[in-house]
Amino acid sequence: MADPRDTLRKAAAGLGFDVCRFASASEPWSAGERLAHFVEAGRHGEMGWMETTLERRAHPTSMWDGARTAIVLGLNYGPGHDPLPELADRSAGYISVYARGDDYHEVIKGRLKTLAGQIAAKTGQDVKVFVDTAPLMEKPLAQRAGLGWQGKHTNLLSRSHGNWLFLGVILSAAEFEPDAPETEHCGRCTACLDACPTNAFPAPFQLDARRCLSYLTIEFAGSWPEEFREATGSRIYGCDDCLASCPWNKFAAEASESRVQARDSLVSPRLADLAALDDPSFRALFTKSPVKRIGRNRFVRNVLYAIGNSGDAGLIPSTRALLDDPDPVVRDAAEWALGRLLAA
Repeated sequence: MADPRDTLRKAAAGLGFDVCRFASASEPWSAGERLAHFVEAGRHGEMGWMETTLERRAHPTSMWDGARTAIVLGLNYGPGHDPLPELADRSAGYISVYARGDDYHEVIKGRLKTLAGQIAAKTGQDVKVFVDTAPLMEKPLAQRAGLGWQGKHTNLLSRSHGNWLFLGVILSAAEFEPDAPETEHCGRCTACLDACPTNAFPAPFQLDARRCLSYLTIEFAGSWPEEFREATGSRIYGCDDCLASCPWNKFAAEASESRVQARDSLVSPRLADLAALDDPSFRALFTKSPVKRIGRNRFVRNVLYAIGNSGDAGLIPSTRALLDDPDPVVRDAAEWALGRLLAA
């Protein structure tokens, strides 16, 4: 008898997904307990939604008690090269690889809905679709399904795609035979931990988001402590240091999906140009990009921190122009950046 999973894997591949695997959504796991410890320690920072949704996030059935199977999909967004040398250009901004193309939520969601419809039609059972916007822990599900494992940097790591997989999940009330889970293959390597510019990992497999540049550049709304302003270097949206430093990336391939490939305008954009963005030009530059979510003010704050680290006296006029910005956080960042440039 044909395995119904094979039909769905072929359908997923036809929709552009690079991997499709199955896991139990109802069996117990320890991920919820680990998340509770993370929140209790305050390591989630200002991401209050993690605390308010903690109970629903603890297990897939806490959110939907009818869930029996998780179909976990992966879409490769590999850059095809090591992006970290770009950080050497201090007059340009560094945008995380995942955010250089179209917003992956929009790229994946429609395809997930199409596949979910096929699953519902074949099984006659309810389905629900998730792309990182609901209280579902995708990474533990992905490890349970065998897509990869959560490395010492807490991100999903794949033996065939390295650190570069977008995840989507379909929960189904139907029972499918689960695939074998993946085991951890980090060994004694600490490359990701050693690469972190802010020492955001208290221990292997643990993250303190309050020290993470991805959290600070994207989720944190206020003025940063000075130690992090200096440590961010030219990183203005996200940080790839722990991801890009992993030796498993040698097996990764460049993304074939054109919508997640990097736009030329978002690879090493000039800080002077970014500092001049008003709200309409910010929205125009980041159309369909996840960067647009943080808004112009928070983004320009990040740009100013990068300007303060640039040592580029040619950026002094761009910085002075923002000393009277309507936003107090932008003004504070401009004052700090100008002081650094003048001192240099």
